[in-house]
Amino acid sequence: MRVLLDTCVIYPTVMREMILGVAGAGAFVPLWSERIIGEWLHAAAKLGPDAQAQAAGEAALMGARWPEASVAWKPSLEARLWLPDPADTHVLAAAIAGSADGILTLNARDFPRNVLAEEGVWRADPDGFLHGIWQAQPGMVAEVADGVLAKARHLSKGDWEMRPLLKKARLPRLAKALSGG
Repeated sequence: MRVLLDTCVIYPTVMREMILGVAGAGAFVPLWSERIIGEWLHAAAKLGPDAQAQAAGEAALMGARWPEASVAWKPSLEARLWLPDPADTHVLAAAIAGSADGILTLNARDFPRNVLAEEGVWRADPDGFLHGIWQAQPGMVAEVADGVLAKARHLSKGDWEMRPLLKKARLPRLAKALSGG
């Protein structure tokens, strides 16, 4: 399964770590475009030069881990597409160009299922998507989550617990599932 990651699911760190951790474990192949990565770097720049440099480093690591993940397309593809927000057509174009099965986004309103279906693409929110993978492979997702939790504890020098960490990352269903209900 090939899944295009919208900027809004790459930018929050814990969400990105969970999504890419599950991808790294073999659940799916992640895709993105230079423009999507550029939007992430632009958003990170608003937090200062250190945040932008960190995001650039993480983007480089993603590119090294998945060298085939970045997709490009001819302008004519994007020109023929329609979405409620024209600024999002590049995401759909990237999904089509990358032969993605779906788009992972928090922006449901601007990616109507009927429009995506015409292009053979589905849309999912990260919480539902990861929860579905957890239902099929709970051990794999739990292992990824344990690693993300350990990293969060190390980086923040805090005593994070799984459920609050994932809830803060906008993954409440997954948080509930991993904490036993």
